Amino acid sequence: MAILKHIASKNADYGEAQRYLMFQYDEDTNKPLLDENGELIPRKEYIMDGINCDPFTFDMECRELNALYHKNESSDEIKSHHYIISFDPKDVTKNGLTGEQAQQIGLEYARKNFLGHQALVCTHMDGHNESGNIHVHIVINSLRKYDVERQDFMERACDSHAGYKHHVSKDYLTHLKQSLMDICHREHLHQVDLLAPAEKKITDREYRAKHRGQKKLDERNRQILADGLTPRKTIFQTQKEFLRTAIEEAADSSCSLEEFQKLLLEKYSIKLKTSRGRFSYLHPERSKYITERMLGTHYETDYLLKLFEENEIKREDKKRLNVPEEYDTAVKPSVNRDSTPEQEEPIAILFVRSDLRLVTDLQTCVKAQQSTAYANKVKLSNLKEMAKTVAYIQEHGYDTRASLEDSFSEIKNLASGSRKDLKSVEDKLRKVNEQIHYTGQYLANKSVYQQFCKAKNKGQFRKEHTTEIALYESARKFLKGQSADGRLPSMKLLKAEKDNLLRQKKEAQKTYHYYRDYQKELNTVCSNVDMILGRPHSRQTEKEKNANIS
Repeated sequence: MAILKHIASKNADYGEAQRYLMFQYDEDTNKPLLDENGELIPRKEYIMDGINCDPFTFDMECRELNALYHKNESSDEIKSHHYIISFDPKDVTKNGLTGEQAQQIGLEYARKNFLGHQALVCTHMDGHNESGNIHVHIVINSLRKYDVERQDFMERACDSHAGYKHHVSKDYLTHLKQSLMDICHREHLHQVDLLAPAEKKITDREYRAKHRGQKKLDERNRQILADGLTPRKTIFQTQKEFLRTAIEEAADSSCSLEEFQKLLLEKYSIKLKTSRGRFSYLHPERSKYITERMLGTHYETDYLLKLFEENEIKREDKKRLNVPEEYDTAVKPSVNRDSTPEQEEPIAILFVRSDLRLVTDLQTCVKAQQSTAYANKVKLSNLKEMAKTVAYIQEHGYDTRASLEDSFSEIKNLASGSRKDLKSVEDKLRKVNEQIHYTGQYLANKSVYQQFCKAKNKGQFRKEHTTEIALYESARKFLKGQSADGRLPSMKLLKAEKDNLLRQKKEAQKTYHYYRDYQKELNTVCSNVDMILGRPHSRQTEKEKNANIS
């Protein structure tokens, strides 16, 4: 998925941006790396072009333009704007994204959205901290060099004239995100909805703080291990990450706001307050509250209150079905060993994963045949697993081999059914995401199309706005094909449906994983029983057979 990042800089040294794009920098300290002679180390692989300037004299040309219009002379003025387009690493392996293609996307994006500005467009193929994701840097002088034709996304009349500053507003950033999404969809690259609020809002500042904290923790743990001690903590958590984890765990088991608030305070020492209908959380090491909007949509009031209602319904269902509280699973259809499953009156299957393992077949284990000591070790291990298997059968009341096989077959069918349910929800979610995308595309280009309809010279207007009109018409065609009555779907209803499907997906995944694990365990029991009875256990997978042979 491509994401867009914007940085406004007051640094008057335009050459610093050039050096960052061309030479290697330490991502933690943001300082240049030097070789043994004290010289800057060039980046291994990059592509750089200039728009309305020469890329290698960008700094001089920017200063000359500033002097011409007597702008950017104060230290408080924003001198340049830095936009970063980061592509999903999967685009390289699955969609064949190359550095050259990313550079062309960056040039198209800059020419379309930063008209009249001097710009550096540079593609790095190494990724942040050598993560491997291709990303494009676009650095523009905040002062416009040329007069350009007024565009719909320009909010002020002066935004099209030379000598005026680049104006960044909330609506303009929305336009930039929509423009990037349209290009990525056109190029068939991975893309998420950049306009929808994030479920987990992790800023660049938090990301870097976590990286620095983890690095320091690793260094400290290495010293502790060198002293022969065991570190107490191996994973660094930011304060916001601590809050998210605590909120998720407390919310999963809470059925009311009071219960949620009490659990946060008693278990995690987190204070919760409500102001103007919004939650704010106080980390135990802070004196200032962190608002719900800083954490993401899954930590906001509306989402959590809905979750509490769902938890209350589940708790009432468990009480009605006499399910013990410690079994925190969804209500599942029963396994009736003596008759077919009764779907009309479901009861809970109480499944708690055991530590059973497969009995090793000594006849097919090459290593055991080569080493007597290893064979004896395997025999002892097999005896333990056989004893556990017998205890498991007695504990769960399987009287015959047939009753065990019936249970396995039924759980296998339930696992298959829950997998189909999960896939069905995922398909619905994909269609809703597609509708949201095209609805946003339709609304974003509607005003241009209306101007086209009113234009006297439609041919000339279409030539000047080919992309916007094409995007509008493709979105309209898609939405008409999806709607039975020809009406445009409501973005608000679509997003509400998406939230509902995401909750359904979470429940469907939980149910599927439950049955999948249950099936794996019964498969192990059946295979071990076959070994005990001296029968061939044909249910073994190729992976398990290979494990025994090795």
